[in-house]
Amino acid sequence: MSRGLGSWRRASPAHRQDGLAPRPEPVELPPAWRRYAGARSRWRGGSQVRVLRGGAETFPAQLGAIASAQRSVCLEIYIFEEDAIGRRFIDALCERARAGVEVRLLFDAVGSFGLSATAQDGMREAGVEIVEFHPIAPWRKRWNLSHRDHRKILVVDNEVAFVGGLNIGEEYEAAAAGGGDWHDMHCSLRGAIVLDLARCFRRTWVANGGKDYPAPPRGDSVANVSEPGYARMIDNALRKRRRAIRRAYLDVIHAAQHEVLIKNAYFLPDRELRQALGRAVNRGVEVSVIVPGSSDVRLVEWAGLYVCRQMSKLGVKVLRWGGVMMHAKTAAIDGVWSTIGSYNLDARSLRYNLEITVEVLDAGVGGELARQFHDDATTCEPFTEAVWRAQPWWRRALANLAYRLRGWL
Repeated sequence: MSRGLGSWRRASPAHRQDGLAPRPEPVELPPAWRRYAGARSRWRGGSQVRVLRGGAETFPAQLGAIASAQRSVCLEIYIFEEDAIGRRFIDALCERARAGVEVRLLFDAVGSFGLSATAQDGMREAGVEIVEFHPIAPWRKRWNLSHRDHRKILVVDNEVAFVGGLNIGEEYEAAAAGGGDWHDMHCSLRGAIVLDLARCFRRTWVANGGKDYPAPPRGDSVANVSEPGYARMIDNALRKRRRAIRRAYLDVIHAAQHEVLIKNAYFLPDRELRQALGRAVNRGVEVSVIVPGSSDVRLVEWAGLYVCRQMSKLGVKVLRWGGVMMHAKTAAIDGVWSTIGSYNLDARSLRYNLEITVEVLDAGVGGELARQFHDDATTCEPFTEAVWRAQPWWRRALANLAYRLRGWL
């Protein structure tokens, strides 16, 4: 395995130099929101979060930010396709690099396997610095195919950042634009939270052999502005934070009073998460989950049938997406707390992948995600016990078998 952060190593001197210690003082949150915050450290006030739906909204916003870059562009991506969308990003990165902007691209070797050497050489010639996360090299010491960088982070000039579920590829474009019409969610961010994301990128970049550069300021070094929102970045690079995103989900599900709304592309939660959702239902909380009706990973689709059955037995409203593919990883709780990121509720995100998500405490963002969820629910098919029993016996048996293999999916 390469010397990346995919193994969740202990904090090294480089990490400490990058500002992970000492721990900052907790931010003062509005009293009504504290129940949703979990630990109160690392929240950034004055955060501006804009929800982006699909490639139709996300790609123009990202390309526009890159085109306006004056100092730096840092892109960390799992899948970088060399299709029409990918070439637009390649051209945008090269143009900024030629203009003297520091452009860094960190991509996963497996996810971006289709990004050709010719394209990479062209970007390097233009001045783009490139690092390949965990190259496919079985002869390397401690190499492991499972450890992948599944994040999707773009930071421009340390002033605007983008996080979410969209990779770079035509499948995320709307059908009307000639794309694959996958449904996904992303967001743009401004404020001190951007510095946290910039520092997160730098840690992974340097740890994987990228040329070092000065660390951006700490997020808690920036004074809050008048924006009403709070945001917190959660990543799982270090061993002690491997379960941090899962813990955030558990904390807020336990805190929910009215409504839990989850969209997750590969929804295979462990027993503790399932029980937490069931207990929320027993408290009178409305719990609804949107999952793909058909998945790009067939074994996950089969295992998901079994999970849907288990969830419906607990009283959770399970809704199966009717479109081509639902790839989002979002949640909204009580219209106050929400999250957008790359984290799937499955074993791969928990055990193997580098992931990133942003928690948001903002009634505007939470309300918008809740409205979009309820709009999307009208196009979904409910999954109930009756639907399960209507499946042929062999399909139910296959779903049971795939579920038992979920740790390998």
